[in-house]
Amino acid sequence: MSDTGRPGPERPSGPPTPPPISNWQVQRPTPPTTPVPAPPFGAATPAAPERATAPAAPEAFPPPTADRQPPTPRASGRPRWLVPVIIGVVVLVAAAIVLAIVLSSKGDATETPPPAVASTVLLPSPTPTIAPAARPATTAFASAMPTTVLQYALATSAADAEWQAAGAIEAYTETFADGGSGTATVRSGQWETPEEATAFAASLVAGLPAAPAASASPDGPALPQSGDVNAGGAKAGTYSIVDAGDGTGVAVWTNGTAVFQATVPVADVVDFYNAFPL
Repeated sequence: MSDTGRPGPERPSGPPTPPPISNWQVQRPTPPTTPVPAPPFGAATPAAPERATAPAAPEAFPPPTADRQPPTPRASGRPRWLVPVIIGVVVLVAAAIVLAIVLSSKGDATETPPPAVASTVLLPSPTPTIAPAARPATTAFASAMPTTVLQYALATSAADAEWQAAGAIEAYTETFADGGSGTATVRSGQWETPEEATAFAASLVAGLPAAPAASASPDGPALPQSGDVNAGGAKAGTYSIVDAGDGTGVAVWTNGTAVFQATVPVADVVDFYNAFPL
């Protein structure tokens, strides 16, 4: 029976039953915590222990798909512009070296070049194209005279009566030929003393034709010429060469007691005199 005296449901004895808790009121149970005693006054508070962290599980690579691009390779540590710059520097250095060499060579060109050294070209002496004739005279003087001079070879030889009449011990008139139209005439004689030979040669030089105003051959040597004849390093006589004006040149010279007179084409007269051994 209720307090009001109305009949009603009986209440259960014992502690009252709490009302049911709905799902949204359900809470996760909180684990019990161990109380940490407070440190004494003035003591340092101990640092909380570090929690051990479990290593994170490696992330699984997703399976490759058709639209997934392959990973881009890592760029090299050398910049792309470095190689062209190095090549350009090398080219500039090489160009500077070449320019320095060219400028130095030009500087040398401005200097005064050393004087040119004159050189003498010796051409081979011409030789006869014909065989020389035999000389009839066999004396020592006649045997010492040559049978060839340059391109000229002995063609005829005979005694010179005119020079013998002028005092020569022996004298000869001889002709030399070159196998063509060129001829040379040589008169030679020997006297007893050098003084007699010198006097006779002076008379021959006095009778030579005067030098023409122009040489008969434009290729001929400069004439007249004169000078000393040397033998063994000592003066042995004199010589004179003139242009006869008729295409020939005449040379007169002495060598000790011998006298010679050669009439040769003017272009060859000087060479003929120089090649004559006596």
